[in-house]
Amino acid sequence: MERSFFIQGMGTSSLAVSGIMLAIVSTLGAQSDPGPRSGPPGAGISISGLTPAEAALYASGLADYIQTQSVRGPQAGQPDTDNTDLGLGPRFNSDSCGGCHAQPAAGGTNPSQNPQVAAGAKNGASNALPFFIHPNGPVREVRFKYNSDGTRDGGVHDLFVITGRQDAAGCNIRQPDFGAAMARNNLSFRIPTPTFGLGLIEAIQDSTILANMNANRFAKASRGISGHENRNGNDGSITRFGWKAQNKSLALFAAEAYNVEQGVTNEIFPNERDETPGCVFNGTPEDHSRFNMTDPEAMVSDIMKLSSFMRFLAAPAPAPDTPSIANGRALFNAVGCALCHTPSLRTGTSSSAALSHQSVNLYSDLLVHNMGKGLADDIVQGSAGPDEFRTAPLWGLGQRLFFLHDGRASDLLAAIKAHASTSGDGDQSEGSVHGVGDDGNNYPPSEATAVIRKFNALPSADKQAILDFLRSL
Repeated sequence: MERSFFIQGMGTSSLAVSGIMLAIVSTLGAQSDPGPRSGPPGAGISISGLTPAEAALYASGLADYIQTQSVRGPQAGQPDTDNTDLGLGPRFNSDSCGGCHAQPAAGGTNPSQNPQVAAGAKNGASNALPFFIHPNGPVREVRFKYNSDGTRDGGVHDLFVITGRQDAAGCNIRQPDFGAAMARNNLSFRIPTPTFGLGLIEAIQDSTILANMNANRFAKASRGISGHENRNGNDGSITRFGWKAQNKSLALFAAEAYNVEQGVTNEIFPNERDETPGCVFNGTPEDHSRFNMTDPEAMVSDIMKLSSFMRFLAAPAPAPDTPSIANGRALFNAVGCALCHTPSLRTGTSSSAALSHQSVNLYSDLLVHNMGKGLADDIVQGSAGPDEFRTAPLWGLGQRLFFLHDGRASDLLAAIKAHASTSGDGDQSEGSVHGVGDDGNNYPPSEATAVIRKFNALPSADKQAILDFLRSL
């Protein structure tokens, strides 16, 4: 079983050592992940062309994004040292959006220091740290694949509870038994997806996604690539956010995360996920429109501000070209990576002029693809099956620390090779063993297998050029 490996620190000295090791490896004719690129983050700012009102809403959303949640908010006679808001729990994975989406700037993905370690113990909480959460490891949420009766579960089971916290006196609920779930091979992990440029992705028309899906059919078929869209079960429109492209809009994406990850009820998810008496301290929904306010901005709910922040968050800027990067880009296309990781799509007409008719250099087709048994997680969401995942957008990849849906890899080369999977490969996620709880599916090979074979057959210098290109994004 492949074990996860984690970056232990990303300071200047470690980057220097990485550079020395890369130079040594290069002289031996091998290829190596250059590691997260240094320099300015090139991310974490608003898109250009916002109106004054849009810019104000973006700034207000950023403030909410980095705010810490407590159970009941600031208490009389107690200093609000964390700039807290109310609504945490009763079950939660973290207490701030910005804590988990912090690399390389607010709106990104998980940082090198996992904020969940501190969040689970804050304010006197009696939580035990789950075995799959590490101080220098990836931020994770966990889903249970099956219920005890063998039917599908697939929902998030939060890591922590508010039991023991000073602002939750009287609550007495327990964390899930993750050890027992592990013994049944019943855990499936997810790490945070970066939120840069999501307004541009939201503004891509369904017809553009379908036209791209139907393009280059012969080249795709010759490599075993198909892929399909995921759709909303009610209106039939194409969904595009999340690891399985399960969410349609940024408002839904924000509202679900607010409720699932932090336990904050809101106008889209108005009910507590655990209604145990003694553990519900606020009226619901805790986040709501404030119609008694005279300031229009103050009337807007947190989830609308959060979705507006993500909507107007600019896409990451790539690093300047070098000869190796330019060569790697050409090879990325020639090998067939771009058949799924589409370099660019275009937005339609948006109600925001800043989002209208823009090139979206996302490196994704926004479709879900069969990835084989090696990456299968036994979770079904919409029409995305237990071995299917959305093509992850690659913009911003140059500064990410963890890869794949469960964060099992911190090395880009290992993540690339994990895309290949034959029908006989086993589940390689941390804590997984083939056995009880497996749905028995005989998964076909990953759609990426033929492309990865072509990548593996390249000379080391060409593979290195592709790695350099990816780390430039």
